[in-house]
Amino acid sequence: MAPSLSRFPTRLRVALAAVLLLVAFGVYAVLHLGAYLAAEDPLQKADAIFVFSGTRAERPLEAFDLYKEGWAPRIVVTRAVAEQAMSIVERRGIRVESDFELNKAVLLQLGVPESALVLPDRIHDNTAEEAQTLRQLIERYHWRTVILVSSKFHLRRLRLACERATRGTGVQLIRRGSRYDTFDPANWWRRRSDIRVMLSEVPKFAAYELGLRD
Repeated sequence: MAPSLSRFPTRLRVALAAVLLLVAFGVYAVLHLGAYLAAEDPLQKADAIFVFSGTRAERPLEAFDLYKEGWAPRIVVTRAVAEQAMSIVERRGIRVESDFELNKAVLLQLGVPESALVLPDRIHDNTAEEAQTLRQLIERYHWRTVILVSSKFHLRRLRLACERATRGTGVQLIRRGSRYDTFDPANWWRRRSDIRVMLSEVPKFAAYELGLRD
């Protein structure tokens, strides 16, 4: 039979209770971390849909659905730095579409008119640089509300980067995770693919939270 806690000294009982509370809080935090990172905002009419780079179909598909549903009249498609080895592939005479080209092609073939696409020239290396481009577009076109489309796990870090970059503009930012993203925020520890995503995303979010990314 397990000994009663009352048999231990008061300080030890307090210490054990504190440890148990910390463990319980830690477990709770880990289990709910996916939902924390994937927090969305209620949809409302906006001036534009800003699609963050990083996928070949998942994010532009969401942007198209939002456009078709009438949430915004234009879609921003960004460019990302290509894998270094792609230059070698091209020198060997092989033409491979970039993610940007594929994202644009998906939207056009789905029926989005080219006049509804905003295609910044800048090539981005990270979310913070895309957020800087977002600010430039907000100031150029005087946008008041923008829907930010990305993968679910990316939304918290995206919001942090974009709020910093657009500070003082008065713009309203609406986070939207792609409905085609298979990441399960409520049960992320059950699948290896989701675990890998979390192991990659959590350090990045921590870096942004600590101000280690501009």
